Amino acid sequence: ERRGGKTGPGRKAEVRPEGASRRPVAVSMESAASANREPLPPTSAPTRGSKMAASGVLGKLTCALALLLWCPEARGFYVPGVAPMNFHKNAVVEIKAVKLTSSRTQLPYEYYSLPFCEPKEIKYKAENLGEVLRGDRIVNTPFQVHMTIEKKCEILCSSLDAPLVLSEKQSKLIAERIQEDYYVHLIADNLPVATRLEFYLNREEDKSKEKDIQFEHGYRLGFMDNNKFYLHNHLSFILYYHREDVEENQEPNYRVVRFEVIPQSIKLADLKAEGNGVCILPEAASSAPQEIDPTKENKLLFTYSVRWEESDIKWASRWDTYLTMSDVQIHWFSIINSVVVVFFLSGILSMIIIRTLRKDIANYNKEDDIEDTMEESGWKLVHGDVFRPPQYPMILSSLLGSGIQLFCMILIVIFVAMLGMLSPSSRGALMTTACFLFMFMGVFGGFSAGRLYRTLKGHRWKKGAFCVSAPAVCRQGCGTQMGSGAQERGRDGILICTASKIASSPGSFRSKAK
Repeated sequence: ERRGGKTGPGRKAEVRPEGASRRPVAVSMESAASANREPLPPTSAPTRGSKMAASGVLGKLTCALALLLWCPEARGFYVPGVAPMNFHKNAVVEIKAVKLTSSRTQLPYEYYSLPFCEPKEIKYKAENLGEVLRGDRIVNTPFQVHMTIEKKCEILCSSLDAPLVLSEKQSKLIAERIQEDYYVHLIADNLPVATRLEFYLNREEDKSKEKDIQFEHGYRLGFMDNNKFYLHNHLSFILYYHREDVEENQEPNYRVVRFEVIPQSIKLADLKAEGNGVCILPEAASSAPQEIDPTKENKLLFTYSVRWEESDIKWASRWDTYLTMSDVQIHWFSIINSVVVVFFLSGILSMIIIRTLRKDIANYNKEDDIEDTMEESGWKLVHGDVFRPPQYPMILSSLLGSGIQLFCMILIVIFVAMLGMLSPSSRGALMTTACFLFMFMGVFGGFSAGRLYRTLKGHRWKKGAFCVSAPAVCRQGCGTQMGSGAQERGRDGILICTASKIASSPGSFRSKAK
């Protein structure tokens, strides 16, 4: 206070007269040391306002904790796009088309690429990246389906007096799709349609016998019999709903839990009309299928029926049936063929290596007795290459970085899927997540590649890290430094191209290439 000329709050500076005598006081070492230190700034005492603010915060936290403890029920949130949708009686359940797929061609087509009945206004759903890569083109259809309202038979986009006429070109296109074994995929409340297949274990179609029930995705566009094409022009929709428990004096809520279809082929002459688009289906035994002749015009009608059934399956378990389906897109024969070829080639290679080693070992045993100082040859030269840096370290580091990038992407996708965040109801989420994660995991792949390249005493580790995420750029840059002959030999891609980059000089690379 004397140095600064300031005093504390509420205090007066004590001024000692010059002639006043000072009494000797015994001072300890600690007090003397503290006397030589700089004086600490005066701390302000807590005011009344700060105490009231602190007490207010504590009061709010206490009230929040009390509300959480005494809350009778808690409601969670759903991921956007997978929340349950409640329907009331007579509410519209929209039927949408996704695509046409085949296990033979692997080429998906849009629903309206074939001459199906179209609504008055075609509206496509906004799709994410995963849906686009999967080939989904979700679009509305003219099917009119209402909750718990059944329909026996209804005609689409035409009448019995004026049926739909397919031109020769359209008939030929439908015949080609039927021959290529295409399936049609529809959805109702984001639930894909499935076809029920019943297999009798005793090969006797007796209802008393035990039978196995399976489902397959979508329904067949048609079938072939004696080199003739038949189109499934009648669809029998079977929708299952679960009734939710509600309070008294409230309208009940319904949720769609399963969507099945029974495709049928009915000839135009066997259909009968009642008026207002209502038709009468013939008996199954007396009806003939609708044939599609690809060499001429064909007349037909597209019809459908709707049936509702109550189910005990809850909305949270409605995907269990679809997850147990066998996917027709998996080519088991091709996979087994590839595995057999790999084992066959591995066996041949192992036999060649074993014969070579046996021959070398026999020669070494003979030469040990003749001359011990003979130069080593054969497989013994491998021991000198164990700790030797590779000739092209950038190739090795780039491949390792790409592997780490792919491994991290797969690991995170599996972990996120285990948490339930990639539900099958959110279409394209798995593909979108995998694409974005593969891009972001390039950071870890590039870091691993650059670190390995520096460990192998490389000098351009930045370029090695960049080549993991952009191999095409590195290949294009390499082509300018390689000769025409080297470029022809470098058609395998980035490997030879990167090898030329890390060569000490063009001359040394040409000598090594020779």
